[in-house]
Parts: sequence; C-alpha cells; structure tokens
Amino acid sequence: MLQTEHALQKEGITMDSTEKVSVNMNIGTLSQIDLLVDLGYYSNRSDFINQAVRQVLEKKRSIVESENQRHRAYNEDWFTGIYVFTEAQLRHAQENGKKIKLRGYGVAVIDKSLDELALDTIEEISVKGKVLCSGRVKEHLGLK
Repeated sequence: MLQTEHALQKEGITMDSTEKVSVNMNIGTLSQIDLLVDLGYYSNRSDFINQAVRQVLEKKRSIVESENQRHRAYNEDWFTGIYVFTEAQLRHAQENGKKIKLRGYGVAVIDKSLDELALDTIEEISVKGKVLCSGRVKEHLGLK
C-alpha cells in the first residue's frame, strides 16, 4: 500500500467517504419526508436528503463546471474532491521553477515521502476541507 493510500485510510477517507452534516429543518418539511420514507419511496431520511442534494447539484452542474474552467483559465491549481500531489507533478514544478498555489474544496494529500519537494515547490494551499501532510509541511505552509 502506498503511503498516500495509508494516509487516506488512516483518516478514514475513500472516494466514497461520507461526512456527517447536521441540518435544521422545520417540522412540516420533516413530516413530509417521513411520510415518503414510510411509504417506501426512500429507505430513510438520509436517503431522501442525499437524493435531493444530488438532484440540486446536477441542476447546478454548469455553475461548478464554469467555476472550474474559470480557475483553469488563470492557470490555477484548483480542485474539488480529493487532490493527491504526485512526485512527477512536484518534480516538474521544481524543474520549471514554478511555485504551486493550490486552492479548492475537499481533501489535499501530500505524502510524507515528498516533503522535500513539497517544501521547495508548494507556495500556498488554501482548501476548504482538510490537508493531509506531515507536520513539517503544515508548519511551513502555515496550515492548522
């Protein structure tokens, strides 16, 4: 198993990982969801909420895609989901004197075996989510 896979596993993160989210909902809305669950349309409240969220995200897909394109147009390193730095990527940046500024939403991973390259090539990481890396890299980048 690669160290990166181990780091993800240690944090309990897989491509199909879930995270608990609390939602406040009025009684009228919740009672309608419960009725649909009791009638067998959904297996439980979470199933209903997950399906509803996926439908909204599908309707808003063009917004997400245009945001991705906007960031790429400015040659920014941008992601949503899980982003894993690779040795090839970091070496390429090092060879070209490029400093990486990663922005996005989700989980960014830097394998501890890549610390030296990361310290040399990554200027900034701004992620709404988690950054999995060594304490040394976190300290260098001012991450919590």
